[in-house]
Amino acid sequence: QVQLVESGGGLVQAGGSLRLSCAASGRTLSGYVMGWFRQAPGKEREFVARITWSTTNTYYTDSVKGRFTISRDNAKNTVYLQMNSLKPEDTAVYYCAASPLRSGWSVSESDYDYWGQGTQVTVSS
Repeated sequence: QVQLVESGGGLVQAGGSLRLSCAASGRTLSGYVMGWFRQAPGKEREFVARITWSTTNTYYTDSVKGRFTISRDNAKNTVYLQMNSLKPEDTAVYYCAASPLRSGWSVSESDYDYWGQGTQVTVSS
């Protein structure tokens, strides 16, 4: 069992930056993949980025490439999402997710077994 707690959300003006954190507990994350998803009001939850814990291989959805960076701190069992050049359309609840690494790209909700409660990110224009 893995418990995930997100933090770092808030209100920021367009063009600004935020760093989200996701602290994991319950087990070591070697062999796991960690993902960030987001859900805007009235929309379905969508994939943002993911990182494989052991190899730190990363993948991003097109809309955040070049602006967002996913990383992890092995000693702190924490994954981060650095978000720069934020846009109003980035406004959403951001969720951290985790799962044992399986085949595939790990970009669907169904690829993940564990979820955090989410943290709100609001970008004003």
